[in-house]
Amino acid sequence: MADGENAGETLGPADIRRILSLLPHRYPMLLVDRVVSMVKGTSIHAVKAVTMNEPFFQGHFPGRPIMPGVLIVEALAQAGGVLAIESLGLAGSGKLVYFMGIDGVKFRKPVEPGHLLDLHVTILQAKRNICKFEGKAMLDGQLATECQFTAMIADPPGD
Repeated sequence: MADGENAGETLGPADIRRILSLLPHRYPMLLVDRVVSMVKGTSIHAVKAVTMNEPFFQGHFPGRPIMPGVLIVEALAQAGGVLAIESLGLAGSGKLVYFMGIDGVKFRKPVEPGHLLDLHVTILQAKRNICKFEGKAMLDGQLATECQFTAMIADPPGD
């Protein structure tokens, strides 16, 4: 996926400033807080700190707040977006990573305020501007959510 000299390059932690430079998402839709590690062209381990201040907890569900599954999948996709943009050297290019499909989603454990959600995403296949990923969201080493998803890297839509 990445060019020959950077393929497999391991990157250390990346803070929120780096993530903001790679993804167009902003509050309340930015769902990746930190990158723990990344191997360009291969995999990423990112983190989402789930807090009671998240706007979706007001209605999902009062008295028993649980992070919506669709947002857990979105967090995995955003981690995959960071991986794809870094792997292809597209930081600052304005390119966007668009969801194309989601397969085999399974929710194993509820994600609640106070949890630290570990996002593990691996590139399964990359061809030109299309990538297929495997994602696993973990809570304290236990599987919370798993899925495969496909994304396309493209220019933003015209005005």
